[in-house]
Amino acid sequence: MEKANSPIGQSVDLPKPEVLMRLALSDNGFVFDPVAGNSFTVNGTGLAILRRLQHESDLDSIVASLQEEFEVDAMVAERDVIEFAGLLRNAFK
Repeated sequence: MEKANSPIGQSVDLPKPEVLMRLALSDNGFVFDPVAGNSFTVNGTGLAILRRLQHESDLDSIVASLQEEFEVDAMVAERDVIEFAGLLRNAFK
């Protein structure tokens, strides 16, 4: 797991980039893991977070880009990233 600090100083465990990079993503939210053979779907926000997590481990940058794209408060964007990262960690145990 990648450790990142949230803007409020909270330590956040992000999924490993090498795990996330192997995922195949479609524009409609279909996600396929070719190693495990599992698939799942995500909504637009989940897809945006997942794409960012594949290429970025800096929580501040991820939150800032989500704020810009979705015009949301930093705390809302941060909460969404932290919650989604937790779901991903559980999915790839």
